[in-house]
Amino acid sequence: MNLNQVTIPALDMAKSCEFYLTLGLRQIVSAEHYARFLCPDGGSTLSLLRADALVPSPTTIYFEHRNLDRLYQELVGRGIEFVQSPTDHSYLWREAILLDPNLNTIKLYWAGVNRIDPPWRVDIVKY
Repeated sequence: MNLNQVTIPALDMAKSCEFYLTLGLRQIVSAEHYARFLCPDGGSTLSLLRADALVPSPTTIYFEHRNLDRLYQELVGRGIEFVQSPTDHSYLWREAILLDPNLNTIKLYWAGVNRIDPPWRVDIVKY
């Protein structure tokens, strides 16, 4: 299996689309009620589905970037506001945190080999 996309709600499609374009995603579907974006690296997509109301979500969206600090500076220059600047964490990831127009939490990060092979990795398979 491979994760294809994640779909999140959006109150204001135009504002949300502009936000994700500013982050550097490429819009590949555009409709009044739906939009889909292709990540610049790999083949993962993120889509927006128009909503009449938002329910706060504990879900966090992660976008990986090798040059996190440079990307952070570029996005700040484009007017993106961050909740947290790039910070090293005990779990061996460097992360910057921001919110999209619908208050979805987004973490831009770099983890290198620790993304899928941290020192505490286990390998449990049921089938």
